[in-house]
Amino acid sequence: MRWMRPLSEWYFDNAGYRKLGLRADDLIPEEDEIVQQALKRLSPKEAYDRVFRMRRAFQCSLSHQLLPKTEWTKTNDDYPYLQPIIREITAEQTEREDLESMIINKRKATPKGSSPNIESKH
Repeated sequence: MRWMRPLSEWYFDNAGYRKLGLRADDLIPEEDEIVQQALKRLSPKEAYDRVFRMRRAFQCSLSHQLLPKTEWTKTNDDYPYLQPIIREITAEQTEREDLESMIINKRKATPKGSSPNIESKH
């Protein structure tokens, strides 16, 4: 699998978004509700940096030019910042759905030391 790393780096370098100063997570479409929630959870600095990168890339696109090579996104700077938050929100929603789908059967009288029966709809 070591041969995959250079191949993936070559692919990401040639995808072009780094030449516009963008990071991979900047390319995630914002229309999804989960992505909207994730964007709201970004730190103020990360949110500002994202908007700056997007506007700068838009300007480059309008002028049909790339950034100077010194301003391209470097491989080690292209780490996921939005995907972990998206995974966290998805896990929270799954947990919420699981909790909402639980059925709790209460007994009329429970002896000391025992608890009510809990069943899941799944």
